[in-house]
Amino acid sequence: MADVETRADSQASKPTALVGLAVAAMVVLAGLVFVLARRLDWTLGWIYVVIFAATWAINLACLLRWNPELIRRRVGLRKGTKTWDSVWLVLFAPVVIAIYVVAGLEARDAPSSAPGAAWLLGLVIYVPGWALAIWSMVVNPFFEKAVRIQTDHGHRVIDRGPYAYLRHPGYVGFVGWMLSTPLLLASPWAFVPALLAVVCLVIRTALEDRTLHAELPGYAEYAARVRFRLIPGVW
Repeated sequence: MADVETRADSQASKPTALVGLAVAAMVVLAGLVFVLARRLDWTLGWIYVVIFAATWAINLACLLRWNPELIRRRVGLRKGTKTWDSVWLVLFAPVVIAIYVVAGLEARDAPSSAPGAAWLLGLVIYVPGWALAIWSMVVNPFFEKAVRIQTDHGHRVIDRGPYAYLRHPGYVGFVGWMLSTPLLLASPWAFVPALLAVVCLVIRTALEDRTLHAELPGYAEYAARVRFRLIPGVW
């Protein structure tokens, strides 16, 4: 009985801890953006922080509702993570951070402005991009942070939801996030690290796809049915 109560308490406290982590991440993001910008009157910066916080909240709510186990498994790296992917993660993180660093620095001398046409284009890219990423996480119980064959969780091919049309739809969503951020923050120079981040995601897609072909049973047959990795009709 004590073990059952302990597990129940642990499960009950998990959402609270995750909300705390999400709030801390938002504080760090806002601090990074506004400290580098050296201003608090950056309208587009505040709007972005609010939108991003709302996105995280929606992501967390959807996972808690439909795929709660994935939340725990996306924290940290697990046994079997490919060495090349550990290196990739170390290199990718600063590239993503650089998007915000560049945007913050560029905002120092930029006039405070309301959202315009470029911002609206960014929102049009951002919303469906994150919607696709969240949908991918909801339907795929193996959407961990790192690339590995999850034999400890009965890893199998997922071919429903967006995976019926693309082999790596979550990465398409993340590409939308990367490319929309410079537009939402009105930072042309932020496109440099954003495009580099997209290149990194394409490289990881190719490496992960090769790993799944070689090591995940049934993936070759799935790839024969769903031909494209990221872009329908192209690749």
